[in-house]
Amino acid sequence: MLILSTDISSDLASYTASLDGESPERLAHVQNRLAQLKNLTRKYGADITEVLDWAQASRARLNTLIDDPTRQENLEAELVTLRQKLGEQSQTLLEARRGAARTLAEAVSEELTALAMPNASLIVEVSEAEKFSPYGKDTVTFMLAPHKNAAPRPLGKGASGGELSRVMLALEVVLAEVDPVPTFIFDEVDSGVGGKAAIEIGRRLAMLAQHVQVLVVTHLPQVAAFADQHILVLKNDDASLSKVQVLTDEQRVVELARMLAGHDQSEAAQEHARELLHAGGQL
Repeated sequence: MLILSTDISSDLASYTASLDGESPERLAHVQNRLAQLKNLTRKYGADITEVLDWAQASRARLNTLIDDPTRQENLEAELVTLRQKLGEQSQTLLEARRGAARTLAEAVSEELTALAMPNASLIVEVSEAEKFSPYGKDTVTFMLAPHKNAAPRPLGKGASGGELSRVMLALEVVLAEVDPVPTFIFDEVDSGVGGKAAIEIGRRLAMLAQHVQVLVVTHLPQVAAFADQHILVLKNDDASLSKVQVLTDEQRVVELARMLAGHDQSEAAQEHARELLHAGGQL
């Protein structure tokens, strides 16, 4: 065993010595080659076999192009024709989008009137772009004029948080049947409103919820009354722990009364709460 161990040790030492010369350069070369192969498989095939097949097909195509002197002229003529068709189709698409933009803007502006923004108007501007994209040759900008005689400004720059939420709600109510998404979350969509306007917001949220799931954060009883489920979030005294509770029908009456009157013992407030729940179709 001692002789065998000595022989193995000697062999390992010899092998290690043989690696000392070109080992770093060889390792770098191998790593670089592996990176190149990985790049090829990422672009041209799942494995080296597919990459080689692609290379062979490309060579054959290149030889065909070289051997046919008229091929380039034919391709250039085809390119001119395709560019002309692309321009015509992009113009048709541009006009169609402008028509749809006007229809959308009118419908959303009507919704905004019911959402306590009576003089607001949405403008959907579709303008021709300099370059083609996969979606055409135009750009679309959503702008809001929040009140009469106000200059329209892009939504991301000229609208408050509450206005943005209501514009989004109006958009989704209009588009719900044609372009639904699984879930919407509205945070303080009723900011700055109350009374009848709040009821209209609640009603439209309920309309939207007929098609998709809608989660709403609200402090208004007029909005909460339209929900299929009322979830109450409570914090302990030092605000270090939150509790989430799904309310029963009677608990909803008590909670809405608290939201209406500041406490839940008022019989008048509880009666008003029941009226709101009836109006929202929840009792």
